[in-house]
Amino acid sequence: TRKGTVDRQVKSNPRNNLIHGRHRCGKGRNSRGIITARHRGGGHKRLYQYDPNRNAYICLIHYGDGEKRYILHPRGAIIGDTIVSGTKVPISMGNALPLSAIVIYIYKAVCLATVGQVGNVGVNQKSLGRAGSKCWLGKRPIVRGVVMNPVDHPHGGGEGKAPIGRKKLTTP
Repeated sequence: TRKGTVDRQVKSNPRNNLIHGRHRCGKGRNSRGIITARHRGGGHKRLYQYDPNRNAYICLIHYGDGEKRYILHPRGAIIGDTIVSGTKVPISMGNALPLSAIVIYIYKAVCLATVGQVGNVGVNQKSLGRAGSKCWLGKRPIVRGVVMNPVDHPHGGGEGKAPIGRKKLTTP
């Protein structure tokens, strides 16, 4: 909303405290603003409608005590399915079973194994279609070194389509 006004419907939505914007700090730059990771930057602001680290969908879980949480969406899960977590749970899609306790250095961690496969399997086979779609994901264009200036890249410079022009080729 503009100028700090808050809509009552938005404020009263019980899921708003679970979904929040993702602040992508840096965008490939260090504390001085200099590019340290090439081909990163820009992109659209994201909300947690999916897991930002895995390209997986997330689904909202309603617990028996009224609490709501998001989990990774199991493949084949539909609205109304019951997902259970515990020690004596049937082995079915989405259920979480505890593994034996693992001691890592000083800390003791109890791990859960979820039965099934994470949804949105074919995300890597999806064609983006155009360069703008890639920019929305925060990926900048890749420029070849031969078309750069000599100050930008060891292969740059020259008149027209010039060769690399060094005795020992360098590839950064």
